Amino acid sequence: MTKIGVMVCGHGSRDDEAIGEFAAVAAGIARRLPQYPVASGFLEFARPIIRDGLDKLRSQGVERVLAVPGMLFAAGHVKNDIPSVLNEYTAQYPQVRIDYGRDLDVDVRLLQVAQARIEQAERVSSRQVPREETLLMVVGRGTSDPDANSNISKVARMLWEGLGFGWCEVCYSGVTFPLVAPGLEHAVKLGYRRIIVFPYFLFTGVLVKRIYSIADEMAARHPEIEFLKAPYLNDHPLVLDAFAERVEEILAGSPNMNCQLCKYREQVIGFEAEIGLPQAGHHHHVQGIGTNADHVHAGHPHHHDHDHPHDHDHDHGHNHDHGHQHPPHPHAQHRHGPGRRNPERVE
Repeated sequence: MTKIGVMVCGHGSRDDEAIGEFAAVAAGIARRLPQYPVASGFLEFARPIIRDGLDKLRSQGVERVLAVPGMLFAAGHVKNDIPSVLNEYTAQYPQVRIDYGRDLDVDVRLLQVAQARIEQAERVSSRQVPREETLLMVVGRGTSDPDANSNISKVARMLWEGLGFGWCEVCYSGVTFPLVAPGLEHAVKLGYRRIIVFPYFLFTGVLVKRIYSIADEMAARHPEIEFLKAPYLNDHPLVLDAFAERVEEILAGSPNMNCQLCKYREQVIGFEAEIGLPQAGHHHHVQGIGTNADHVHAGHPHHHDHDHPHDHDHDHGHNHDHGHQHPPHPHAQHRHGPGRRNPERVE
């Protein structure tokens, strides 16, 4: 009988707290799938890298790997970078079959987690502000893939309509527009007594911490408005259930992603030049190079901060001096976007 194992493929981060949270989620997935050995790895910075995890499974006699992206939506990392790593591995070890599952996508369980996180933020406040007088700001990671970005808008609308907020806005932590600072600058003009800032992220990291920092700066500028910071999704039991289902979908033969709006396969407005681009990884230069703690221990606490002023958003559509290239975002110079590569701040 073919021995099956599970591989959880993470993005990676310079932030050690984020790496710890990912490890907790991977452990939670393993508890839900005790019938399989489970390994995990990262595209960039942290170790183990994805290849290390695959090596671990192979050393345990695994012949078929069920690989799932440890990410919310299918942008460049899920569509290109992880498959590239997996394809390279099977080319070297053809005796190992790797089947790739889909992203978490818009899932009712994650919406329930989002509701719980938003209500958690509301309970922290002693003020009695009805939801009709509250604006919900949903913050996505931001990618150069409009399909993934649009999912944040769908999540936001479902939370807005489902929870009955007076208004809802969407912004992004990088790559696309509007960024968090201009998004909040717009939101404060709408006249709501309370603004809840909710990062729709799985884990903490440089980006989430910056989102909260910008919210704090805006709150200091507008004391007449109450700003609440909702927690991100993290290792909620329903998140773990959703991941376990993505693994089981592979065995059921139904792990297909929605490719109808994929910029690599369809003529998506504004991204026509990217249709048919080859599936290639872009993370060789940062695989396993370490987190912030590694560089602090080595006496270089800010080794990567200048080249990567955020949590290494590889979908940001500009060229690094180390040869890492992505097609430019068609609106990279948008006034509320990251075109000039300035760190987010409230001015």
